Amino acid sequence: MFKKIAMWILAPVVVLLAYLLLWPVPIEPVAWSAPVNKGYSGSFTVNDELSGLQRLSIGDHHGPEDVAGRIENGQMVVYTSTQSGDIIRIDPLTDSHQVVVNTGGVALGLQFDAAGNLIVADAHLGLLQIDAQHNITVLTNQAEGGSPILYADELDIGADGKIYFSDASTKFGAKAAGSTMAGSLLELMEHGSTGRVLVYDPADKSTKTIASSMSFPNGIAMCPDDKCILIAETGTYSIKKLWLKGPQTGVMETIIDNLPGFPDNINRGLNGRYWLGLTSPRSKPIDDMAGQPLLRKMSMRLPQSMRPGASNYGFIIAIDQDGNVLEQFQDATGSYPLTTGATEPGDGWLYIGSLGATYLGRKKMDQVAAGQSLVDNL
Repeated sequence: MFKKIAMWILAPVVVLLAYLLLWPVPIEPVAWSAPVNKGYSGSFTVNDELSGLQRLSIGDHHGPEDVAGRIENGQMVVYTSTQSGDIIRIDPLTDSHQVVVNTGGVALGLQFDAAGNLIVADAHLGLLQIDAQHNITVLTNQAEGGSPILYADELDIGADGKIYFSDASTKFGAKAAGSTMAGSLLELMEHGSTGRVLVYDPADKSTKTIASSMSFPNGIAMCPDDKCILIAETGTYSIKKLWLKGPQTGVMETIIDNLPGFPDNINRGLNGRYWLGLTSPRSKPIDDMAGQPLLRKMSMRLPQSMRPGASNYGFIIAIDQDGNVLEQFQDATGSYPLTTGATEPGDGWLYIGSLGATYLGRKKMDQVAAGQSLVDNL
């Protein structure tokens, strides 16, 4: 009798354990050492400077991931990408918007080139060009050797017209994973460092890899005189500098690390500022399991609601090209969710990107001091 009861109790436990240990999952986790999270301290002391953003309508869309601004008919207009693939033109003066074009994929990074074309990093399609007549041209969807671009993420354009952009994962494509968020979580949970940074040269239409073996490289921003690029490496909570010219050509260095969240886009601003978004606070389970590949694999067999994921906490940082923190704005309520970055087009406003918001938020720049680094005051 007792044996039968024991069997009825143990059988489900054995089945559950076998499932957690053996059920196929798409990741093969790699052990790594996560830095100790210092949280919101030092240069990142908690504030509420990102709360109360002004709202600009994007209609029924969501996820204004990136923003590009330019002067049209004497006034600033801004363009934003959305999770639906629609690119929206917004007139901030009238708070009106219109869909310019749908890429057919998921548009992420945006930047205007010198000829007025909108260059788009599309997570499904690669690097795109949209001209004044809204014609879409695929500039590149593969790197040298025919290697497919699976997760074009962010970009910036050099003075010579070369386009530098990130391919965040060469294993977990955004399209195959079902969404950009799903693809990013797979790459981060595996920590296989399959991401890379590419450069597209419009002169010969070549696409070359200039950095590889990166853990979800994300935001890209040019340094002055195109001497280097800054790269947000989401999986290591850090910002890298890759030298493109001079005696250090090809050298990559870390200019800021152990960030309290996952860095996303990084955009050039005014007065030497680079604006960086932290999409979500760091995940304690992900950090705790960094050196435990088996536990990470088992966690992927749990129901979606029980797996590590992003949480809403608004956070925008301004740094200089050496990684010194100049400004930082937070909103612990996460009322403007999953902040991806910020764009400072020069009209007196800072436009804030988001993966989940149903409007585009902006902050008046007269609230932003152009003063010295916060590091100098610690």
